[in-house]
This record gives sequence, C-alpha cells and structure tokens, in this order.
Amino acid sequence: MVADQSFSSLAEALQGLEIPVSISDSLALIEVPYVSFEGYEQKGQLVIHQNLAEEVTALFQELYKQWFPIYKMVPLVAYGWDDVASMADNNTSAFNYRHIIATDLLSNHALGRAIDINPLQNPYYARNGKVYPAGAVHDPTVPGTLHKDSSAVTLFKEKGWTWLGDRDTYKDYQHFEKL
Repeated sequence: MVADQSFSSLAEALQGLEIPVSISDSLALIEVPYVSFEGYEQKGQLVIHQNLAEEVTALFQELYKQWFPIYKMVPLVAYGWDDVASMADNNTSAFNYRHIIATDLLSNHALGRAIDINPLQNPYYARNGKVYPAGAVHDPTVPGTLHKDSSAVTLFKEKGWTWLGDRDTYKDYQHFEKL
C-alpha cells in the first residue's frame, strides 16, 4: 500500500521511466478533487494527455459534485510503475507507459489517453482468464462501482469516452479511454 502523496511537477511524476520524448512532451500533471470512501474531500493527481487535461479536470469535478467515491488517486511513479500493485491498492490512475496485459501492444495508458477508476470495485477480466486486481469482484451495489446505469459512466460517455465495461467479453470495468 502506498501512502497518498503529491508531486510538484510533471518531471517528478514521470521519473524512473524511459518514455519517448514525443509522449512525455504531450503529457500534463493535473490535480483534481475527489471524495474518499470515508466521505472526506481529497485532492488527487493524474498524468494525462495535455489535450484531455481540461476535460478530465471537469469530469472529476463533476464526479466530486456527485459525491462519487474514489479510494485513492496518485500517479503510477508512486508504485514504481507497477500497474498490478497500483490496482491492488485500489488506485485511480491514468498514464503508465506499458503494454496491454498479455499482449505486445501499447496501452492507451501509454499515451495518457486512458483512466482506470477504483480497480477493486471495477476489475478487468482479461483474455488470459485472470482477474485484475486479483480477488476483485464487480458488484454494482457497492459504492464506487461503475456500471452501465451509473452517472459516472454516463458522464464520461457523454464527453465521447469509451467505457470498456460495455464490451461483450473481457470486460474492463475500471477503464475509460478517449483517442
């Protein structure tokens, strides 16, 4: 488990990872409000594509107004760029220069164009048969869970984001992306 922490600059939020300059130059570090599972007002940070920064800020401000709970939100550098550790800690995140699990394809996270929200409530059921994070269960009755009728899913989709919980197979309930 990683303690909540904040980073003072994009460079600090990207340290320890070799990223093509064309990608690192396209990213922005944003700070957004959220409501914790305990009902406290918090500030979190996301590294996101700079073309999406204003929109993502507005989306999370709206989630905050709706009192949609988020467990934690810190950039992946705090986890040594380990996506599995971040998911296991129920961390909401965006940028991570990595491949799609069980493939050789770059994830949209590697471009700063994807966000994962509350992974323990919103697991990914992968092609390889594994559930990420391990032991997670999708139960729409639990606060912080995304489902087809949730206001959070509607909000993102109204702004043109794709929610991978809509897929017929290999559902990724935590994942939104916009290309």
